[in-house]
Amino acid sequence: MGNHAEDPGIRPVVTVPERIILRVVAALAAAFVLFGFLVDSPGEILQGLVAICLTRATLLTDYFGIGGIGAGCVNAGLLTLCACLVYQRAGARIGGAAVACLFLVLGFGLFGKNLLNIWSIVLGVALYARFRREPFATHINTAFFGAALAPIFSEILFSTSLPLATSLPLAVGTSLLIGFVLPPAAAQLFKAHQGFSLYNMGFTAGIVGTLVVALYKSYGFVPDPVFIWTTGNNGLLAGFLTVFFLAMIAAGFCFDRAAVSGVRIVWRESGQSPTDFIALAGFGPALVNMALAGLLGMAYILAVGGELNGPVIGAILTVVGFAAFGKHPRNILPIMLGVFLGSLAKPWNVNDPSILLAALFATTLAPIAGRFGWHWGVVAGF
Repeated sequence: MGNHAEDPGIRPVVTVPERIILRVVAALAAAFVLFGFLVDSPGEILQGLVAICLTRATLLTDYFGIGGIGAGCVNAGLLTLCACLVYQRAGARIGGAAVACLFLVLGFGLFGKNLLNIWSIVLGVALYARFRREPFATHINTAFFGAALAPIFSEILFSTSLPLATSLPLAVGTSLLIGFVLPPAAAQLFKAHQGFSLYNMGFTAGIVGTLVVALYKSYGFVPDPVFIWTTGNNGLLAGFLTVFFLAMIAAGFCFDRAAVSGVRIVWRESGQSPTDFIALAGFGPALVNMALAGLLGMAYILAVGGELNGPVIGAILTVVGFAAFGKHPRNILPIMLGVFLGSLAKPWNVNDPSILLAALFATTLAPIAGRFGWHWGVVAGF
């Protein structure tokens, strides 16, 4: 499908139009919506969506525990479909970074982002683009990556210590300001890790979020900790994810029958950011690599006796998304192994919630394994 771009010394890349890539991502998001309606009734889903949007969303808030598996999946799918529409309307480029961003929206739509709380941050980035007289498309990835801080909106809005007349403008104003400062902050903080951490916006959001929380604490506003973690759904969720990832592999081979050779090219890369696997090897091999990374992440969780739920599936989808932009099984496995080995030497279990998430989110350091060797990846994970 598509044209072939010849590059001396490299296999011909089967190019896929960007609008098709966006439609595939939208179809994968729609699969979550469909799955949601298969496991819960429309009435339960509607009630669950309302509960999800009206709850505090600080981590860890498993939306499966707030609104049910159906509502959690529908929230994630609809949110990603909305994001796809924004990308389309903005005329944004759809490459590896955009695919990674959209999968982050899908993943975090299971445990922190919802149909209510992300838009003020996105609008804040749009205001920054207008201030700089630049197209919003230039900063759209920053907008949706930066929505990692969306729980701040929910935390302020639904605070029990503030009246709505105060909390609403404060939540909107804080989120707009966060969105406005994220693009320049991210550009500067990228220099701190030189591309060896793939989650540059996560790094930026962490620092901005720390400053925001510290500021509010200084005025006596102290967020209450939240921990909602569901268990007992491994059979259902593992079945869905397996079908989901196998469908991605099948789609990858539909776009490029020689996808295996493209995957080999991807696996030879260190992954140091920016490394766009769609541009490098084509959309077909990138899809296969993404699915294989997802299957590896899921296999790790099940092998150590962990639970599949909103946060864990969200973390797996983060790995999947960045398998279009830096990650592959060869550079993430050493990181996960390092976290596993490190856990054995600590007074906690490898299947504790925080350690399960650490094993998946720590794969942001995958370029270390790719650039300096698998043993240094293990050390980084440890």
